[in-house]
Amino acid sequence: MTSPHPAARTHGTLGVVQGTALYIASVLGTGLLVLPGLAAEAAGPASIVAVIAVIGLSIPLAGTFAVLAARYPDPGGVASYVRRALGGTAARMTGYWFMFGVCAGAPVVAVLGGEYVVAVAGIDRAMVPVIASAILVPPFAANAFGVRVAGWVQFVLTALLLAVVVGVVSLAAPAVEPQNFQPFLPNGWAGVGTAISLFVWAFAGWEVGTHISGEFRNPRRAIPIGTAIALVVTGLCYLVLQIVTVGALGAAAGDGAVPLLELARLGSPGLGAAAVGIIAGIVALGVMNAYLAAFAKLAASLAVNRDLPRWFSAGAEAGGVPRRALALIGAVVLVYFSLVLLSGLELTPFILVHTSSMVAIYAVGMVAAVRLLRRGTAGWWMAVLAAVLCAGMLVLAIGSLLPAVVLALAAVIVTVVRRLRRGRAAQPQDADAEVKTAPDALVGAGRTSALEAGAPRADVTGAD
Repeated sequence: MTSPHPAARTHGTLGVVQGTALYIASVLGTGLLVLPGLAAEAAGPASIVAVIAVIGLSIPLAGTFAVLAARYPDPGGVASYVRRALGGTAARMTGYWFMFGVCAGAPVVAVLGGEYVVAVAGIDRAMVPVIASAILVPPFAANAFGVRVAGWVQFVLTALLLAVVVGVVSLAAPAVEPQNFQPFLPNGWAGVGTAISLFVWAFAGWEVGTHISGEFRNPRRAIPIGTAIALVVTGLCYLVLQIVTVGALGAAAGDGAVPLLELARLGSPGLGAAAVGIIAGIVALGVMNAYLAAFAKLAASLAVNRDLPRWFSAGAEAGGVPRRALALIGAVVLVYFSLVLLSGLELTPFILVHTSSMVAIYAVGMVAAVRLLRRGTAGWWMAVLAAVLCAGMLVLAIGSLLPAVVLALAAVIVTVVRRLRRGRAAQPQDADAEVKTAPDALVGAGRTSALEAGAPRADVTGAD
């Protein structure tokens, strides 16, 4: 097992405030706009129980990632942990899932933001691609100046988001009626199970911080604090929003596509649409900004390990700005965005690519954590519990895992090609080379030929 990177060796610039803002944004995403209504439709008032359950389930997952990030601050994030525990091929799979699978969610976030802005502002839907493009550009620009700038941008976006959410909830709270919480279980416990599965995706995003862990000034202190604050803030936001959604809207909570808009209208009809439009734009910008910081650092780290061309490795070091890797991410996002436009803004296929890759990353990442962390410690027990939960998520997502399987096969093919190349390089190139090695066999029984001594041993290096 490789020894951890001491925190003292990192030279990042992020503090607790910026890091916490990035964590909150990566979790408090576009689900804020739609999930309260969907969960209320599935479970009624008992959807509140579902939120509480998922907050509890998030603790071991977020805690495990926090322990790993603080102990092994590395831009490769989960892929680096997997490399340490399971080898190069598994690490390459993990990196490809994040780079080329999770990345499919970027245009989805931008288009969702555009859809909400168009809906609440009464603009022609033909403007959605234009607004989505406008949402994509600022996060790339912020990250081009480095994660420190992106961190402060994220702090501002997160503060605005929380302020608007608190304002909407405060305005709608007087409309809460006790009778709207009856019957509490209109669809039984099966409905609660459905609501839990919905909110599991809302609380995804804890892995993002692992990729920027090396950018913290003091990872061992800042990462656990940032994770704990983000858990409390995001949990309270979803819980309070769910209570107010059910209590104020009652049976109509699941009727509209944007329950937050209905809540805003209850408190202030004139400002409701504008408030939700602001939230949609802030959420989309914030999620994109947080994920791009992680994507760029991961791509540079993959290039360092030759899982991507080495040219993209610039900026992988702590404090570095991975602009080449960011440009690669831009190209990947542009391809996905073009496909979204060609599909007529049909988002389901791209959401499936994103979610299947995320589930695979979590499952493999928790297995790696169980192997890396010291047995019997709090972090190890959290990893064991999270691994069991992720196995259950993997079973639930079995029908949409084809994209993840394809990317895993691509990683295996890279390994096979590398080994074939090494095998050819280890063989004599011509007859003269074979003649030159012959005397080595006569030197002594204990000597190994120069050819054998210098041959690469891919089976023991762990590189693949």
